[in-house]
Amino acid sequence: MQNIIHKNIDPQSVILPPAMLGMLGGGQLGRFFVIAAHEMGYRVTVLDPDANSPAGKIADVHICAAFDDKEALKAMASACEAISTEFENVPADTLSFLAQTTSVRPSAQSVAIAQHRVSEKNFLKESGLPVAPYVVINAEADVPDDASDIYPAILKVARFGYDGKGQARVKNLEEAQLAYSQFSREECVLEKMLKLDYEVSVVLARDAHGNVATFPTSENSHLNGILDVSIVPARGSDAVSYQAQKLAISVAEKLNYTGVMGVEFFVCNGELLVNEIAPRPHNSGHYTIDACVTNQFEQQVRVMTGLPLGSSRQHSSAVMVNLLGDVWPTDATGAQTEPDWLKAFNNAQLKMHLYGKHEARAGRKMGHYTVINASRDEAIKQAMQIRVELNIGS
Repeated sequence: MQNIIHKNIDPQSVILPPAMLGMLGGGQLGRFFVIAAHEMGYRVTVLDPDANSPAGKIADVHICAAFDDKEALKAMASACEAISTEFENVPADTLSFLAQTTSVRPSAQSVAIAQHRVSEKNFLKESGLPVAPYVVINAEADVPDDASDIYPAILKVARFGYDGKGQARVKNLEEAQLAYSQFSREECVLEKMLKLDYEVSVVLARDAHGNVATFPTSENSHLNGILDVSIVPARGSDAVSYQAQKLAISVAEKLNYTGVMGVEFFVCNGELLVNEIAPRPHNSGHYTIDACVTNQFEQQVRVMTGLPLGSSRQHSSAVMVNLLGDVWPTDATGAQTEPDWLKAFNNAQLKMHLYGKHEARAGRKMGHYTVINASRDEAIKQAMQIRVELNIGS
């Protein structure tokens, strides 16, 4: 399902190379954006407070400053013809400030909803989209008692939680109260834990005119709350994959979203529930770099600049595996050493992507690899063999 119509494209409003584009955030998503933009002939300014940020290292300009540094933001806005973000926790006020003088996609309003779990859940529910049962916790008195059917549940802080951070599994009132206290009594969502068939996600691009291109539905598995493996196309029913794409488009339309977005779903008893919205390119969409005509980062460039969306057609089956800092071994002295990459590169179907981060830490995303193949089953087999050889998840 690509859904590209390319209506209302105005050649006069398109931003063409070698224009300067701006990226808020210097992580791996920003790095892939810089690569895509450079390949298309654009220049890129990255704003990130980390002097060693992966995107900042390869950008044309790296403004090393906080996301709320007004002078830095003014400099970025004056230099860039369009700005986007790779990180949903960039303050929405920052996007609003930049939008006063330059084009910003996605909008502050869209990001504000997606970066706050209470706003996100309420938006989805009020939009008629399917979500798991949840309760908003603003005070200890809001925590349901043991008679509630919300348990077992997951308590999630409303702000700044990602990759399993700011979450706690709770079985009863006592555990929920303890977790709430450990989260400094910040606003939280208590969400019922459901028995899942599996999890899927859809990455899409939507431009300022409402044109939409969806990438194929990805089947995802997680380890310690962090994405571990993505299989595309998903192995579940075609009906579920198709419905996931329709729901993802509905989310984007109801948000009036402009940009690249990832939408995560739970599949429970064959039915889809929206889990989370990511207002940016998504980890589960990394396979598009190697397996699709246009990848998610090129689409981000295209949306920012007003170019027509590219084809999101998948030309090869793909399995993406995350490489966390846990994969980096230590020697007898405790010094960190490199994994034996030859074990991976021996596979001719493998595409390796290391992010250039200066320090490997447990749970930190350091890279990923994708195995592509005409056969999905063969791609799975090869990717899992490499995973074993690199001691991933062991």
